[in-house]
Amino acid sequence: MAAKGRVTFSQDQCKGCGLCVDVCPVHILALDRESINAKGYNPAYCTDQEKCIACTNCATMCPDLVIVVERL
Repeated sequence: MAAKGRVTFSQDQCKGCGLCVDVCPVHILALDRESINAKGYNPAYCTDQEKCIACTNCATMCPDLVIVVERL
């Protein structure tokens, strides 16, 4: 059984580069095309927390350290 996790983003610090989206093995991250953060970017978000496997690929890839992954 895969580990379960929770991924959270500092929405106002995200530059919307999409690197986290590209490295997610379970494809649960996306850029929010409906909102713009304080820096003027479309921030990343998790589309389905239940499918997070806490691999930390997203947090490792993030150049701005805006992602926190917790193992549950």
